[in-house]
Amino acid sequence: MIEGLHPVLQGLIGTLFTWFVTALGSAFVFVFPENMSNETEDKILTTSLGFAGGVMLAASYWSLLAPAIELSEELGYGELKWLPPTIGFLVGATFVHLADAFLPTPDITSVLKKNDDANKTSARTWRRVFLLVIAITVHNIPEGLAVGVGFGAVGSTESATFARAKHLAIGIGIQNFPEGLAVSLPLRRCGFSNWDSFVWGQLSGMVEPVAGVLGAYLVWHMQSLLPYFLSFAAGAMIYVVVDDIVPETSHSKHAKMASIGCMVGLVVMMSLDVGLG
Repeated sequence: MIEGLHPVLQGLIGTLFTWFVTALGSAFVFVFPENMSNETEDKILTTSLGFAGGVMLAASYWSLLAPAIELSEELGYGELKWLPPTIGFLVGATFVHLADAFLPTPDITSVLKKNDDANKTSARTWRRVFLLVIAITVHNIPEGLAVGVGFGAVGSTESATFARAKHLAIGIGIQNFPEGLAVSLPLRRCGFSNWDSFVWGQLSGMVEPVAGVLGAYLVWHMQSLLPYFLSFAAGAMIYVVVDDIVPETSHSKHAKMASIGCMVGLVVMMSLDVGLG
């Protein structure tokens, strides 16, 4: 624990860091040339999404589900130590499913130039891009919640350590970098300017500090619910991986690069949590 800082403030600092890395990734839309070929852009996006998926899978187990099971045992659930993580996991997955199902899809044609064949093509692909943007934004909520919960729970049990919370924040931040780029580049392809693509890309991570403060506050006052909060975040993230990231990358002709990125992301997050924890 950072001496003298309230756990809720630590949660805010941790999630401000993850938001900053999201913005940094989105800012790379200014680095890549606007005339970059679709082939190159697809390679970058597919590999980046695969890497993000790997980090999310590793974080879901080592930083969320495993501690949730340990905490359930420490809180007296005994042989039913699997029950709180199971409930939280299913609720988290259901949350993202319902968010995907009920969020409306706006009409992009109002922001595109008229009588432009390229923009007409962009309009036809807008729904797929928008759903990906929404998926990343929605799953940033449980990610921020997870980081906030991690800091808010420090010292409450043997499993809840500052090192684990710090490494979780670093891991989420690392995978937020390619996610920020995965939002801004498709938006530019759809006809948005570099600046607008960056603004919307970094906004996808703005929900994390809000969720982080909420998570840290709730855990600080309701520590018995900690296993549910941790597994909720895990369920939400894994649902995003299997429902959004895997289908998105599997339809690309560069799907093998996504698989390699996923393996690298998983190893990076595992090393952070296990090797440095």
